[in-house]
Amino acid sequence: MGRVSGRSCIVTGAAQGIGRAIGEALLNEGADVCFADINSDKVSQVAAENRARAEASGAKVTHSRVDVTDRAAVRAMTDHAVSVFGKLDVQFNNAGVNKPMNFLDVTEENWKFIMGVNGLGCMIGIQEAARQMIAQGTGGKIINTASIASRQGFDNVAPYCASKSAVVSLTQSGARDLAKHNITVTGFAPGVVATEMWEQVDKDLMDIGASDRPGQAMEEFSSEILRGRVATPEDITGTTTFLASEDSDYMTGQIVMIDGGMTLV
Repeated sequence: MGRVSGRSCIVTGAAQGIGRAIGEALLNEGADVCFADINSDKVSQVAAENRARAEASGAKVTHSRVDVTDRAAVRAMTDHAVSVFGKLDVQFNNAGVNKPMNFLDVTEENWKFIMGVNGLGCMIGIQEAARQMIAQGTGGKIINTASIASRQGFDNVAPYCASKSAVVSLTQSGARDLAKHNITVTGFAPGVVATEMWEQVDKDLMDIGASDRPGQAMEEFSSEILRGRVATPEDITGTTTFLASEDSDYMTGQIVMIDGGMTLV
């Protein structure tokens, strides 16, 4: 039996990177998993690639297209997962975006885009998951993806930093409000993780003149990591599975830093 056997989980932003790794780690520990993402083709393929392995262990896999800024779409995702699994025990609000711009060049469009997905998307995700869990009367766990950028501002990604600070505040507010329903709200804060998102950020930083060559941004950030290397998505999943398991039942309102010692708070 795995640490999350019998638990029904939704993971947003699960078509690649950290989200995909979270979902696959949950499957490995016996959970039913709905992989959700705005990229319907890609998330469908991820679910298909994991279905045979899941069925071999008695778990279920499904997928859903979701725009986390659209409440109706989030409700439809929740309804779909519950129709397949019968309940919702754990929700990972992991979907996120970044689009670096130099501080003085940040536009309203850039701000609204990033804050919409990372901030509003997290808020809607917490609310809709909680409504389902309250209706079930079984409690549950809601887990949000923050960032080292929630603890320290960086000049080329100011809206991203603000949005991840919002995730921390939403985690704390949700934890206070939902405790009476036996729902815990926690989060985790990765540092530099070798994912497709970081590859795009690296290109964007070059485009705005913040770095001179491919890989420079990651190298510079990595130089401050006490563990001496960037993370892989698999470095994150030991913690995320812990947060989804009964081992974390007495934890709520907390953000766990998983950054290799880059930001000491």
